[in-house]
Amino acid sequence: MSTPLRLGTRRSLMATTQSGIVADRLTALTGREVELVGVTTFGDVSRAHLTQLGGTGVFVNDLRGRLLAGEVDFAVHSLKDLPTKQDERIALAAIPERDDPRDALVGPVRLRDLPAGARVGTGSPRRVAQLRLLRPDLEYVPIRGNADTRIGKVTSGELDAVVLAAAGLARIRRDGEIAQVFEVGEMLPAPGQGALAVECLADRDDLIELLSAVDDPLTRAAVAAERSVLAALEAGCAAPVGAFASGDGHILNLTATVVDVGGARSVRKSTSGPSPAAVELGRELAAAMIAEGADTLMGEQAH
Repeated sequence: MSTPLRLGTRRSLMATTQSGIVADRLTALTGREVELVGVTTFGDVSRAHLTQLGGTGVFVNDLRGRLLAGEVDFAVHSLKDLPTKQDERIALAAIPERDDPRDALVGPVRLRDLPAGARVGTGSPRRVAQLRLLRPDLEYVPIRGNADTRIGKVTSGELDAVVLAAAGLARIRRDGEIAQVFEVGEMLPAPGQGALAVECLADRDDLIELLSAVDDPLTRAAVAAERSVLAALEAGCAAPVGAFASGDGHILNLTATVVDVGGARSVRKSTSGPSPAAVELGRELAAAMIAEGADTLMGEQAH
């Protein structure tokens, strides 16, 4: 009997649930047993706001360190947390079929029904910027912590609502508390939101082949286009950039936006093209956005 594969995961309920989904799917498809190995990352223990930590990679680097040290065989991340520049020592071996990519409001009522001045919590400048386009009269409060902690701020009355990823809420069975799911037409999600990333060492050809059993080509093409926009804009995962792509395996439809954090100005563009050219499609859309001033809005966010 083969030795179980060691899957490195953050210790939060969300992370272990996501990793468990991938582990169960891999075992069902390949027969290979998997054991979870909990890892505490710097992003988990620091109390600083995500933007102060630099955003990109804060939940990823410690897991990658365990991979490189040979302490785990593969790791599962929320794909939106991955830096757009891939470490050459590590392979993105699989991107499973994506769950709901949209953002969701947890609270007593929909966004439009919150009273003026209501306090809405989110740790994402992207969400704040787009929420301000919809409701500039609300107060947006930066928050950290796991989903249970954030939802608890609503039930305690500290906040009137919080915005979280719909996929994550469904995974931990808290989707019954969602008051509103934002359609991508009103709030574009983070590039890669709702998708998971499965990584292993780039020189483990045997493991890459095994993990490919849980890879979904449609999801991989869509998130490649979204992340290509992010990379071309030279923006991190905490930047006010939203992007969403979908397709049928032949044609990919891609929309992206950059919104200044004040919610006063935005650049939003859409395009479509062949799925195999997903990365080039993202680069071309980012160039069109820069031509309309998206880089200026990004510069203002940096300062």
